[in-house]
Amino acid sequence: MRTIHGFSSGVNNSAIIPALVGHHHDKTVLSAYEACSAHVQRGELSVSPAGVFWLETDPARGCNTLWHLSDQGPVRLGPDDLGIRSRVNGYGGGALAATDSGVFVVGEDQQLRFVSLADGQCHSLTDDPGAAYGGLVSDQYRQRVLAVREAEGKQQLVAVSMLGERSVLHSGLDFYSAPAVSADGNEVAWTSWQLPDMPWLRSRLWTANCSEDGLLDQGREWPTPSEASVQQPVFDGNQLWVLSDHEGWWQPWHIDTSGEGAWHATESPARDHGNAPWQLGESHHCPTGSGSWARVRYCNGTGELWLSSGETGEAIRVARGFGDFRCLQSAGEHLYCIGRAATRLDAVLQIDLETGQARTIAGGEEAMPEPRAALPLDIEIPALNPGEASIHGFFYTPKLATPDVPPLILIAHGGPTSAAYPVFNPQVQYWCQRGFAVAEINYRGSTGFGREFRLALEGRWGDVDVADMERAADHLASFGLADGRRVFIQGRSSGGYTALMAMIRSRRFTAGASMFGVTDPMRLRAMTHRFESGYLDWLLGSPEKYPERWQERTPLLHAERITAPMIFFQGGQDRVVVPEQTRAMTEAMKAAGRAPELHWFEDEGHGFRRQANQAGMLEWMFSFYRKHSQKANDQAENLS
Repeated sequence: MRTIHGFSSGVNNSAIIPALVGHHHDKTVLSAYEACSAHVQRGELSVSPAGVFWLETDPARGCNTLWHLSDQGPVRLGPDDLGIRSRVNGYGGGALAATDSGVFVVGEDQQLRFVSLADGQCHSLTDDPGAAYGGLVSDQYRQRVLAVREAEGKQQLVAVSMLGERSVLHSGLDFYSAPAVSADGNEVAWTSWQLPDMPWLRSRLWTANCSEDGLLDQGREWPTPSEASVQQPVFDGNQLWVLSDHEGWWQPWHIDTSGEGAWHATESPARDHGNAPWQLGESHHCPTGSGSWARVRYCNGTGELWLSSGETGEAIRVARGFGDFRCLQSAGEHLYCIGRAATRLDAVLQIDLETGQARTIAGGEEAMPEPRAALPLDIEIPALNPGEASIHGFFYTPKLATPDVPPLILIAHGGPTSAAYPVFNPQVQYWCQRGFAVAEINYRGSTGFGREFRLALEGRWGDVDVADMERAADHLASFGLADGRRVFIQGRSSGGYTALMAMIRSRRFTAGASMFGVTDPMRLRAMTHRFESGYLDWLLGSPEKYPERWQERTPLLHAERITAPMIFFQGGQDRVVVPEQTRAMTEAMKAAGRAPELHWFEDEGHGFRRQANQAGMLEWMFSFYRKHSQKANDQAENLS
């Protein structure tokens, strides 16, 4: 695709990208195509007597595939055309649940299937047009799967049998989490939340008894001692545990459901033990028997895995070579989880509960040897004013030696209620190998730093996040880690909004890049899906009450204030940030005499999934940054 006068000509990208991203003759340099093909992700681990199952991305096809650990090693299950993905709440999660004979999955069409381990056959269970399923949990006692069903703007907790018979277990609440089942199968727990709240702001814990016919009765809400977000209910035997932040951090609590619902704390540090529940079925804590637990703690953005003994109360940190952990599941003498590290691809880990020794049983391929890889350095940026919080991030030094202080790429993560983690990101490595320093910043509003820090973005989106990105640029430049005259800022989705607001409000940045970024919050508010329908009013305040704030923080209305170069990337099928948002922004900039670059990918949605398109985006962005760097070095000129 060519870009003419800041606008794409509309030619199909896939026809020309292979020539654009051919491998470079220097094999020590990661090409754009290699960077994108390297990023195989694994997740949604589920363990049962039948073994260990997980999902794995296929970068070439842009879909998730089902894998199982056999006696011969990892094997793929199901037919070749089986893609697995839940779209409940738009972000899915909980798209598989293992049983003793196979695994329940959600297909790309959002219908439930059962994949038999015996013969690999895939059996359809539901024919429910217009509905989506997610948050799957196996009910072994009744040979069925529990799920969140979403249809016609409403959600339900349902059960689906092996014959495809569907029963409604609970309805009437706006949103449901993935449920949990007690050890004896007689109790079910879940969390819920109501509009306009997001689940990390306010949510509620529920339980119900499971009757002989499999239906629920005596449903009851268990209020937290103060306002809180609760998530990830789990039973240790028949004792109910949950993560709640009513004391400022997502910490583990035991709830006495046999009496008046007293909340009992356990010995745990003032750290978040989970992250924002954008997806269903997250698991950051897991009972391991005899009162022992495995739990994740987030320390300055890094995930740590800890095993605590029910007998001694002692806790030890394990798997120290990894910086984030998901999908904790225990079976027998082992804990299983997905581990993510700085120089390796996602790994399926098996951890001996007695010794704490971790073993990679699938994945974990060495993405780049350490001499070639830029490793994340934890940085803390002090507050400028009394009462403000310091912010943290991860800094990557360039791997291309030059005599000059390197240019800097600041990355604003999406969400915005999300976080950056110190895990392998091939695109960061791509920049570092081309002489750029990179910093991923957990600005105020990020998760993993407690409730107060997470809620600091309320009414201040486009304000405190931008200030924190500026503060990060100044801090790194003041220590000589980056050239303050060559600072670029980029972001995806809401991170693209932060980048645009930074380019509008500051002259600090040399150039900016928006990847399917929000340019018109009011238009997004009118068109967004149900899950996030109240989110923008929380981020910016009600437009009826704060019209000036919405006016001030709408990039589209201030396009003329962007005086530095901008590059945009947009998918033609994006249903989250609709294509018109980016098109209108670039047209407004051109009307103001600017010359933005726009690269259009007609076959992409929100978040580019196709390997060739991702590679093309990297190449064009590198060309853009190189062009607008004040000191583009000679060596980097030949790297592409």
